[in-house]
Amino acid sequence: MPDYKYETLLVEQDQSVLTITLNRPERLNAVDETMHRELEAVFGEVAIDPSVSAVVVTGAGRGFCSGGDVRAMDERGGAIALQARPLGAVSQGGRRIIHNMLWVEQPIICALNGVAAGLGATIALFCDIIYASDQARIGDTHVKAGLVAGDGGAVIWPLLVGVAKAKELLMTGDIIDAAEAERIGLINKVFPHDQLMDAVMELARRLANGPALAIRGTKHAINKKIWNDLNLALDMGLALEERSSRHPDHSEAARSFVEKRAPEFKGTI
Repeated sequence: MPDYKYETLLVEQDQSVLTITLNRPERLNAVDETMHRELEAVFGEVAIDPSVSAVVVTGAGRGFCSGGDVRAMDERGGAIALQARPLGAVSQGGRRIIHNMLWVEQPIICALNGVAAGLGATIALFCDIIYASDQARIGDTHVKAGLVAGDGGAVIWPLLVGVAKAKELLMTGDIIDAAEAERIGLINKVFPHDQLMDAVMELARRLANGPALAIRGTKHAINKKIWNDLNLALDMGLALEERSSRHPDHSEAARSFVEKRAPEFKGTI
């Protein structure tokens, strides 16, 4: 049985419902290297845990996940630090998070309690069902960090909202509120903030206590469509994202974020 002991994730189990809380509230649960590794691991462990029948994913504090830790990127030297890593290391880790999430047979429900941006949006949208607080916002902001939206955004957004709308939102990096996300079919339902977790846990218990073979088989059949698009686009997206992480525009985005100014992108490839 997994022990679920992590530095940046809080994992709690109530009967057969397991709740995974991204737990860096002082950084709006931004994903640093430690959290990235732990996200890669936790879904692999959940998938083989027979005591878990449903999974809830949420964030600590006032945000769900603000994406990659841009401040940490700047502290490490941005693209310079990434260049010191083995080629393919970024894409291998990104691939593992998505693959491990999709291999979880148990239903995964996202409790979108606040902002979800970049990788945070990807994690939320690869859950099976997304319930959101009326205070939540979501957007894939990779381009604002000078990065290709390659860690799964190019896969899941077109599936949920269509190609044209996905291109608009991914190429602008715009963040939309929960009501708009529900309107365009990006998420399932919006609840008053103080009612979100009750609604999520009610659904989680319903699914956990339902006919497991039927529920998991239905999820698996639907996920074949996601796997098809994943196999088509994910590796290309991750490779392009890694390439963009070595471009001066990414370093400029990280530096301008820390310096609280508008970035000055070069606009060249």
